[in-house]
Amino acid sequence: MKTLENDRFLRALLREPVDVTPVWMMRQAGRYLPEYRATRARAGSFMDLCKSPQLACEVTLQPLERFPLDAAILFSDILTIPDAMGLGLHFAEGEGPRFEHPVRCAADIDKLGVPDPELELKYVMDAVRTIRRELHGRVPLIGFSGSPWTLATYMVEGGSSKEYAHVKGMLYDRPELMHALLDTLAQTVTAYLNAQIAAGAQAVMVFDTWGGILTPRDYREFSLRYMAQIVAGLTREADGRRVPVVLFTKGGGAWLEAMADTGCDALGVDWTLDLGDARRRVGDRVALQGNMDPAVLYASPERIRQEVAAILKSYGRGSGHVFNLGHGIHQHVDPQRAAAFIEAVHELSPSWHP
Repeated sequence: MKTLENDRFLRALLREPVDVTPVWMMRQAGRYLPEYRATRARAGSFMDLCKSPQLACEVTLQPLERFPLDAAILFSDILTIPDAMGLGLHFAEGEGPRFEHPVRCAADIDKLGVPDPELELKYVMDAVRTIRRELHGRVPLIGFSGSPWTLATYMVEGGSSKEYAHVKGMLYDRPELMHALLDTLAQTVTAYLNAQIAAGAQAVMVFDTWGGILTPRDYREFSLRYMAQIVAGLTREADGRRVPVVLFTKGGGAWLEAMADTGCDALGVDWTLDLGDARRRVGDRVALQGNMDPAVLYASPERIRQEVAAILKSYGRGSGHVFNLGHGIHQHVDPQRAAAFIEAVHELSPSWHP
């Protein structure tokens, strides 16, 4: 594989010295970009876009053509796993993802197998291989998955939810069923991420979107436990260098220390936490990724620059910080504001690196 021209993202995740704080954006290949919307229309549907390695590669690279980002992230969806498990995923207009066959009982769980990443999910691996080849070593490629708890939430609810009645009902009333489901998902996510690493992903991230809806006790038992199982089972070296692992629980600021104990390399931090406080709590055990409120990108370039400066100051001097938004970029953001954000990080951060 070609040597990386820009590896500051990987070095920052491993808390190694960098010249500039690296920056990328969650959901950076998305609907805020007109070129993405054009490719999405050409694909016919969102899942058709995900399942075409060439088109997934095209949209993965689109933000890198516009902005001097320090990493690319595989264009895919966290629901590829339950789709490969045969739950009948479809996207209803204005409603988000829905499953024809939600998982509600022991028989439903017993029917679930661990999909073979190079069979049922081969289109994802083909996308990783294609993107890695087309990047030509410009920047690292991030692979990802949803966490077992987050995947279970969609699978049991049958789609998005506001009350989480079915999934929390199962958690409280039939915890043994929930553990059986989560164990199958942890095995699946481990195999899925390891296959992405084998295909060329140079870092991997676990998105625990719904961990923050749990009580502290339930978070540790039903979310963190299974993310720790995944971290323990991951390939941690490829192409002669370490493959960093990032864990991100939205709304998970209360559990940073416990998350750092999993053995991951970095933690994603949302905007509800002060980054300096987060750094003081985890010390030098893990790097931190985040954490500007995505809504700041609706503000003027001057105000965006002020917010970037404030977050850099909050983190302080030294490496171990990957600048990102606290969650995904909103679809109605002007791309010029995203450009102002990335420019500000690169212009203002060198003074924080000795």
